[in-house]
Amino acid sequence: MKKHLILAALAAVAIGQPAFAQDAPANPSVVVQHKDLDLATKAGAKALDRRIWRAVVEVCGPVSNFDLAGTNNVRQCRRDTRQLATAQAEAVIASAARAEPIRVSALAK
Repeated sequence: MKKHLILAALAAVAIGQPAFAQDAPANPSVVVQHKDLDLATKAGAKALDRRIWRAVVEVCGPVSNFDLAGTNNVRQCRRDTRQLATAQAEAVIASAARAEPIRVSALAK
């Protein structure tokens, strides 16, 4: 009888695991809209920079207080991704091509 209870418990645990778990995409991305911003002003450029930072944090993920290697990877991802996104933003501001959104994609995760 004990064997049956143990087997039933193990089966319940195995069934409780998600069978449809999927990995995150290799390079997640977020589109940063800026049509509503006046990029000719400092306030508009600053608002765009804040939106880019939020997108960078979203695509690179959270920093862990317990995993030093993971934390360093996230920080490097954020540096690289922000640099790339900022370059795109500067090009948009310089050309005033306000109709094109900025896509923020993680370089590596």
